[in-house]
Parts: sequence; C-alpha cells; structure tokens
Amino acid sequence: MDSVGWDIGGAHLKVVRVDASGQACVAMQRPCPLWRGLTYLEHAIDQVLAALGDWPLHGITMTGELADIFPDRRTGVNQLVEMMVRKLPQTQLRIFAGRQGFVTPMEACTHALAIASANWLASAELVAKIQNTGVLVDVGSTTTDLIAFQEGRARPRGMTDAERLASGELVYRGVVRTPVMAVVQRVSFDGVVQRIAAEHFATMADVYRLTGHLDAAYDMAETADGAGKSLQDSARRLARMVGRDLQDAPMSAWLELAQHIAEAQLKDLAAALQQVAAQVPGPLVGAGAGRFLVRQLAQHSGRDYVDFCELVRGDEKVRAWAAVCAPAYAVARLVAVEGT
Repeated sequence: MDSVGWDIGGAHLKVVRVDASGQACVAMQRPCPLWRGLTYLEHAIDQVLAALGDWPLHGITMTGELADIFPDRRTGVNQLVEMMVRKLPQTQLRIFAGRQGFVTPMEACTHALAIASANWLASAELVAKIQNTGVLVDVGSTTTDLIAFQEGRARPRGMTDAERLASGELVYRGVVRTPVMAVVQRVSFDGVVQRIAAEHFATMADVYRLTGHLDAAYDMAETADGAGKSLQDSARRLARMVGRDLQDAPMSAWLELAQHIAEAQLKDLAAALQQVAAQVPGPLVGAGAGRFLVRQLAQHSGRDYVDFCELVRGDEKVRAWAAVCAPAYAVARLVAVEGT
C-alpha cells in the first residue's frame, strides 16, 4: 500500500512518501522549532500536506514530545497525536509504539510512553530487515543514535531515553544545533591548551561549515546569535568560544580550531560505538544529516560503511533526503506492511 511516514521532532518535521513497491517518491524536512509553540508544527504540517496531496495511509513517529512546552512526555505525545488527527482522518493514521507495533490514534493515550522517542527503533528494525547484522548510526542535528542489529532484528540494550543515555546508545550531540561547549571543554589554540567559554556562542554547525562537511541544504537551524551562516560568521562565533574576535587570528587558525573540535566529536562517537557494539560484527550504516561522521567513524573503527541511501529505492535526490529522514522513511515502509 502507498504510505507516508512522519517523524515529528522538536526542531524539524521530516516526511517521506513511498509507493506500493516501497520506492521513495518524496522526502522532505521542514524547520519546526516546536519549543516555541504548536503553531510552528501546524504551519509545517500544512506546508507538507500542500506538497503531498491526498495519501491513504500515514505512519507517525516522534521525539517532539520532549519539547519543553509540554509538562511531560505523555502530554506531549497526546497533543502531537491530537494535532495530526485535526489534520488527517483518524482512519488513515497509525502511530508507531516501538515493540508494540502500530496503534490507532484512539489507542495512543494508552501507549504514550512506548510511542515517546521511539523513532530510532523504526529505523533500526527496517535496516535490520535489509542488512541483517551491523550497527545503525544516525547522526542528526541534535542527537546521535547507535543501535546494534543482528540476525534481522534490532538488538538495543535500552528502550527509553534514560536507559539509552546510560547504555551509550543515545548521545546528545549532533552536527547542527549542538553547542560547541557540549563537545569540548578545553582546546589547543595558538599553542596553548585553554578552557572554552561555557556560553552558547557557537554550535557544531559553525564547526562543520568551516570544515566543509555540512551540506547547506541540511543546515536549517538558526545560528547561536541569529546572524548569518558564512564562513566568516561561523569563524566569528567560534572565536568567541576562545575569548577572541575574528580579526585576532587568520582564517587558517579558525579552520584548525574547527578541525580540533570535529575530531573531539568523532572520538566521543568512537567511544560510544565501543560501548554499544564492540562485539557486534558487520558494517556501520550511516543515516542523518551527519552521516559523513559515520563514514569517518567506520574508517576509524576498521568497519565497512553502508550509506542509508543505498538501502532506499528512488532517484538520487530523494534517496539522499530519505537518509536524512531515516525514521520517516522507516515508518512509511513499516506501516504499509504492519499498520494496515
């Protein structure tokens, strides 16, 4: 059956449409700063529906229930489901509830905690069906998920965010929105190892713009100071992290600093991979806006690398966006089989 997958995040809305053969036809991401209010989500949904047209079956997963406009996750899940019910007929909606499979909107309240932040499991279960054994590493704008899969099934140690933070399977660091101060506390600059400012002066998007790794199409979040995204803007923000101004050093110095910070993030992910899947064979499957980091991680760990887009059928542009929107693609595929 033709289907649409929705991944409702706290910063982005991701949507993928697949046809009856499983080929991805449309894949898109829209900025959605949910912490500012539900009207931002409503606007993003309306944009997507205008582009998609009518479609018979919709699978929904989410992490947006964590936005601090909600007092708790259960309330967040319920309000996000209610929003989707206002936009689409209930008969067309199925909500991904992790190991419990897909549930109807009427059942969502009972399964709210299983629905909360289960998008990673949808991706892992689909990848496991295709790839059999390995580790899925989805590096997004804000977080990184590392999930081992073996013999065609996802094999997570933890299921909740709390359990996954403890197991190393959830790392709250991504390639766009993450503050630089969350990745490093000390850096080497101008021949001296120094502390950095514990302020939200710069994000990892600034770092990866300078290193040349961040695709501009995926760079949707606001900058730390609300200013531009040029190399000079990014270097200026990064300079503040070490108590300096842009003109205090040549651009080559800011590029070197960015590379130092990027290497620290890669080292952190390597430690998480060792914790999660040291005994799991197979390749790393890279998904998300930061899958360039997964390729580097595979080289660092001596593993083969498989890009998520290689597991998607469709034209090149749609496949690339489906890899960024992996959970949305996964629920679109899974709901067509399991949610009818």
